[in-house]
Amino acid sequence: MARTAILNVMVQAAMKAGRSLVRDFGEVENLQVSRKGPGDFVSAADRRAEEIIRAELTKARPTYGLLMEESGETPGEDGQHRWIVDPLDGTTNFLHGIPVFAISIALERQGQIVAGVIFNPVMDELYTAERGRGAFVNDRRLRVAARTALPDSLIGTGLPFLGRGDHGRALKELRYVMPEVAGVRRIGAAALDLAYVASGRLDGFWEHSLNPWDIAAGILMIREAGGYVSDIDGKDTMLETGSVVAGNEFIKAQLQKLLKSAAE
Repeated sequence: MARTAILNVMVQAAMKAGRSLVRDFGEVENLQVSRKGPGDFVSAADRRAEEIIRAELTKARPTYGLLMEESGETPGEDGQHRWIVDPLDGTTNFLHGIPVFAISIALERQGQIVAGVIFNPVMDELYTAERGRGAFVNDRRLRVAARTALPDSLIGTGLPFLGRGDHGRALKELRYVMPEVAGVRRIGAAALDLAYVASGRLDGFWEHSLNPWDIAAGILMIREAGGYVSDIDGKDTMLETGSVVAGNEFIKAQLQKLLKSAAE
């Protein structure tokens, strides 16, 4: 797969930050057995990865704006382009020595996501997508799963935790979804959940209360792999509302119907 110059910039930034995270992840595994634990160290690892990505992207496109998880929004002189970056999606997994986390970088042009990279450095899985050019993992083209029936489908979701999200809604949605599907998975990194839908590992996915940097790259990934993504109401406002439901045409529609029933 021939990558454009802009996607190469994003890939290089993700891979450089990934090397830093892999080194830090090795230290986290050692810190698990300490009394203090790895919490402070992981926060520093997150910031280091973000600074690496910021430096790489800014060097290549100094006029573009930035929206980053740790440092917030930095307006750009360009006004038309914005990087949306999560330097470590799956922080809790990382904190506990679970090798399921990713770097997510998206490029927004005039309000539309036009390129995305999701990189799990421990598994060495690099997901890439550009608008109109398809989605790939390590240069293999992606397609969403072809299953059309919920009883055959594996569905991903996210669950609220201490001090975050609507616990009652999550439990009610699970009560509606679990009896209808082959299984529900909570992977712990929304960017990877969306990449897994794009690659067919998951048949569908839903979650609420997400941030733009969690989902921007993954939304494009799924669409370029032939899938469908919207908010829970079927609108294209995921970056604003933070709610997402995704899958192929059939699974997304059925999953969305269940979620709407749960909300009634």
